[in-house]
Amino acid sequence: MFSIEVTSPKGQKEKVDCAIDACSIGKGDENLVIVRGWSVARKHATIRQRPDGFYVEDHGAIGGTEVNGKNIDGLHGPLKPGDAILIGGYSISVLPQAGGVAVTAAPLPADPGINLPPVQAAPEATPAAAAVVAPAPAAPAKTAPAEETPAAHVAASKAIQEINEARNKVHLKLIQAMDLRRLDVSRMAEQELRDTTKAMIDEIIANDKTFPANLDKARIGKLVLDEVVGLGPLEDLLADPTVTEIMVNRYDQIYVERKGKLSLSEITFSGEKAVVGAIERIVAPLGRRIDESSPMVDARLKDGSRVNAVIPPLALKGANITIRKFSKEKLKDKDLIKFGSITAPMMGFMEQAVLHACNIVISGGTGSGKTTLLNVLSNYIPDDERIITVEDAAELQLSQPHIISLESRPPNSEGKGAVHIRDLVKNCLRMRPDRIVVGECRGGEALDMLQAMNTGHDGSLTTAHANTPRDCLARLEVMTLMSGLDLPIRAIREQIASAVHVIIQQSRFPDGSRKVTHISEITGMEGEVIQMQDIFLFKQDGYDENGKIKGKFVATGNIPELYQELQQRGIAVDLSLFKPESGR
Repeated sequence: MFSIEVTSPKGQKEKVDCAIDACSIGKGDENLVIVRGWSVARKHATIRQRPDGFYVEDHGAIGGTEVNGKNIDGLHGPLKPGDAILIGGYSISVLPQAGGVAVTAAPLPADPGINLPPVQAAPEATPAAAAVVAPAPAAPAKTAPAEETPAAHVAASKAIQEINEARNKVHLKLIQAMDLRRLDVSRMAEQELRDTTKAMIDEIIANDKTFPANLDKARIGKLVLDEVVGLGPLEDLLADPTVTEIMVNRYDQIYVERKGKLSLSEITFSGEKAVVGAIERIVAPLGRRIDESSPMVDARLKDGSRVNAVIPPLALKGANITIRKFSKEKLKDKDLIKFGSITAPMMGFMEQAVLHACNIVISGGTGSGKTTLLNVLSNYIPDDERIITVEDAAELQLSQPHIISLESRPPNSEGKGAVHIRDLVKNCLRMRPDRIVVGECRGGEALDMLQAMNTGHDGSLTTAHANTPRDCLARLEVMTLMSGLDLPIRAIREQIASAVHVIIQQSRFPDGSRKVTHISEITGMEGEVIQMQDIFLFKQDGYDENGKIKGKFVATGNIPELYQELQQRGIAVDLSLFKPESGR
């Protein structure tokens, strides 16, 4: 048993006793310590008592968990006297134990008016935060390190402000120079515009006698050029192969995802107008628009990266952008096996399922890798088949020669002209497809997809958001009801049971890894219930010392009906794939 002290952002303290050797923290009601906040996950972190001391384990939440102002990754410890844990603005410390491991809390400011920020990526994020999380020795007086952190923060903020001022000054002079020369940029090719603009920027900086000597002229010139003819500071992030996702919360706060983990980037826009300008440059070539009457937009970049943007008045903190980067190299089945997302026997089964025209639904949460897996499975479709893809924003990369790609269209400024996914699915049935691939089913198009699967278009593939294969079936029912037809539940379930052959569940774990956790086969109806059997599973065995998921892929021993049919037709199949480890 041990006790912890929780101090809210307003200075209110609460003591919590933990009767076991683990105390979970989060906003879910099942946690011993309930902490509210937009950056706090349902189960955010756990404090564990071990023989050698106390440890804190971060479960991969977006807001992160800090110890003494530094973000931790996975398990951290043992905690030292004076260590303070910071989660969503709340300071948490383990109280001293009589006869046990003594861990003291860092003294907190008496002023209840201090409000800690919900997410802090570095110890120097704010002076107030630094004062809270800095470890304090026996003497409560301020020490030199505690005073250096705010000073370093002030110096960094001043440097950023100086760069932004120089960038804005050059940008303004560039606009004036373009006006004087009456350049018609609308008639310039992209490369010509970039070369002309770069030459003008270099000339402006070279002739500016007041330009700060301590600033890098080449860097300022590149910043202005990217902002004028590109996507501003996002250009460097898009060029970084380690970045998989970019999230612009506001002009001065950009988060990036690397290896499944989020971190705050030092890169910022010069202002709110620069963010909106970048959004407009993304959507304009696609014939889409973003303004107060249409403040949300889905789009794609030239390389296929998926973009979502929201501007005020819907976005309260300023225009924001979310970019799911498009992999420069198309992943193959060998890559997924190498990454540990799947095993060779599982991939072998899925290859046979695609090759012999099974209808497959890939299920998973946001960012779990559904589209990536769909791209990989599409490689198994024979080259002599006609494939039609239907997407909201085209991002599928199919390598077959006979492909038609369709993309939905939002309404115009008058609210007319919208073409929805469902309209495209209906239309592609008249285009003589051998295979229909729908990027994602979100609504009533699920009914049309099921009907297509039931009317001779075998081998179709799609994705859906769900947490388990059984949840995926329930979601398909709900999406079918969204079509507006008053269908009885039994009829919908019969459609699903006869149309869908295999459900592949893809999951993203707290350590950032993505794995296929279930490959399940639909075997029919029994009464009112759709019957399903698992073919392969991923069984988790906890975490290793680095916070990485431990576990193994196992076969359940169930033989899929597809392989039984192939065997009856005299086609040689390898049934050893489905033997459990004990039976091999």
